[in-house]
Amino acid sequence: MLYLAAGVALGPAGWGLMWPDPFSNTILLERATEIALLISLFAAGMKLSLPLSDARWHLPLRLAFLSMALTVALIAVVGIFALGLPPGAAVLLGAILAPTDPVLASDVQVESATDQDRLRFSLTGEGGLNDGTAFPFVMLGLGLLGLHDLGTLGWRWIAVDVLWAGAVGLGIGAVLGAAVGKLVVYLRVKHKEAVGADEFLVLGLIAISYGAALLVHSYGFLAVFAAGLALQRVREHEQTEQPPKLEPTPGEDEQKDLATHPAHASAFMMRAVRGFNEQLERIAEVAVVLVTGAMLAFARFPLESVWFIALMFLILRPVAVCLGLLGSRIGNDQRVLVSWFGIRGIGSIYYLMYVINHGIARELATFLLDLTLWVVTISIIIHGISVTPLMRAYTRRGTGK
Repeated sequence: MLYLAAGVALGPAGWGLMWPDPFSNTILLERATEIALLISLFAAGMKLSLPLSDARWHLPLRLAFLSMALTVALIAVVGIFALGLPPGAAVLLGAILAPTDPVLASDVQVESATDQDRLRFSLTGEGGLNDGTAFPFVMLGLGLLGLHDLGTLGWRWIAVDVLWAGAVGLGIGAVLGAAVGKLVVYLRVKHKEAVGADEFLVLGLIAISYGAALLVHSYGFLAVFAAGLALQRVREHEQTEQPPKLEPTPGEDEQKDLATHPAHASAFMMRAVRGFNEQLERIAEVAVVLVTGAMLAFARFPLESVWFIALMFLILRPVAVCLGLLGSRIGNDQRVLVSWFGIRGIGSIYYLMYVINHGIARELATFLLDLTLWVVTISIIIHGISVTPLMRAYTRRGTGK
């Protein structure tokens, strides 16, 4: 909230030191939000240490696929029948606003790789996955507006945009994350090489997994999340299931010994990579939220925003979550908190800039800009105010397992 207020003060509504006109700087804004998302998605993957066979994965998978799709559908229905939008524009509105945000949701995510709290794990996994699973609906909306080839009866959209792009993106990220992690550990343990390059490991793995996914027309967001997930699963040379406890600030010689020791190399690499990535994530968060605050000067506050925002957070998100989690083993208090913490943020700004850059009409772009910026702003405020007391109350109850 402080970053947002500072952005307003620095923007055209304040001192005028920032002037991020969303229609003059769409490519720059798309790239900035894209980078912030990539860093955060990799960080989300690095936080989730449970094996995919664990039953707790069922919740984030259902949230990221089923609940997210239901949210898109519900918003699209409201867009058609209450906002008077054509189907393509309504689907785009749903795709932009449905994904929860991995950048701004850090206070409700798992606090470490060993944190197995069901609520935090579900929200972290959902935020890491649904920025990628929203992409098919973005392409569907563009296709319905005549800006993307869906194929006869939608065959291309189903085969390429849904099945190929999603599965291949996850596969590329998983393979590269595991391969790079094992290679670095091998070089350190066997040859005493690749020590002290953890920052480049983060940046390089994000870049290569994202680039490789885009080269084969798959979803880079899913690839980066899967790369982070696979990297933190590298435990090849450890003698125990749990990583050894490391000293908070080992000296230079101790650091090299730990980095090249067979029983410690993986854990030392993970801690260094995670620490650097968290710093990058915070820097990206500050930068993008400052810009978002400054952009508010270019957005009017439409009257429909009042009831639409209330409807989305109080009815549409809870309904989609409840339907998506039907029959799941989750407590009522956890279900309520999952429904409430559908935080919207940088992902929505990215998709907004993405569709503007793909040639949607200026009138529609203006409408989507106004509504999206205010949804994100209100989400930052209401979730920012409520997160601390709600999570403290949840922690006191101790119902996270």
